[in-house]
Amino acid sequence: MKIIQWQFLHPRFWLSWLGLLFMRLSIYLPVRIQLWVSRLLALFMTPLMTARKKIARRNIELCFPELSDEQREKILKDNFQTMGMMMIETALSWWASDKSLIKRVKFEGLEHLEQALASKKGVIILTGHFTCMEIGGRLLALKIPGHVFFRPMKNELFNAVMMAARERFSEGIIKQKEPRMMLKILKQGKAVWFAPDQDFGAKQSVYATFFGVKAATTIFTAKMAKMTGASVIFFVPKRENDGSYTLNCRPAITGFPSGDDTADAQRINDIIEQEVRKTPEQYFWVHRRFKTQPEGKGLLYKQPG
Repeated sequence: MKIIQWQFLHPRFWLSWLGLLFMRLSIYLPVRIQLWVSRLLALFMTPLMTARKKIARRNIELCFPELSDEQREKILKDNFQTMGMMMIETALSWWASDKSLIKRVKFEGLEHLEQALASKKGVIILTGHFTCMEIGGRLLALKIPGHVFFRPMKNELFNAVMMAARERFSEGIIKQKEPRMMLKILKQGKAVWFAPDQDFGAKQSVYATFFGVKAATTIFTAKMAKMTGASVIFFVPKRENDGSYTLNCRPAITGFPSGDDTADAQRINDIIEQEVRKTPEQYFWVHRRFKTQPEGKGLLYKQPG
């Protein structure tokens, strides 16, 4: 997608251009300064995200009922601090050089992904919506590029920039409305990067639990694996305290799909939950993961009374 378009010169995009300029310049900062700036960003953006903060607080409350209010608030505070780093990490994933990025990453279990690709049956690289997911995908592409499943953003300018960057550093983009393209790519024996842990609505979903809470969960992962014979490799990006990253590729999920949509969806949710519990502050809690319920939409996010 072209970034330079006449429509993007409209005044309504000027603030977006300013944000992109800041992001572009941030990649040249030393790592320790990037971390410091990310904390300032967290302080600045938190008051501007009141609605999202309420969603995150509610999600954490639903997922960690065994914790005290103080413990859950600590997760929430730390979560917004990690989100402050997301803007800089997104900039790094769009514009940083391979040479600068390779110095900041440690790969674990990459042989599992290499072995799966060697079978020529395609690989679904499955991940969750961790706050460092964007940079995680770019870092993984340093070793093994693949196709990226893309869900458009509301901001048209940022959408164009993200698409251009992902096209540059991946083998291609699969848009949300083009699922057949994913089927085609997998049948070619290639890899597709996909994060299924969002609420896509009741259609093409089943109800499986996530942290013990009913969640509309897509059956797309199992469906694609069944139709192509592709392996499913779970990929976990983790941000370390020093600004480096650890990328862990798990062994291919065995016995998947099983033929039972609900059981398969539950298995995927359980895998993601297991990883989220290790670093809950690095998960994207601001998404209304439990919006769709059997009894109706949004019920778990309504204010009492």
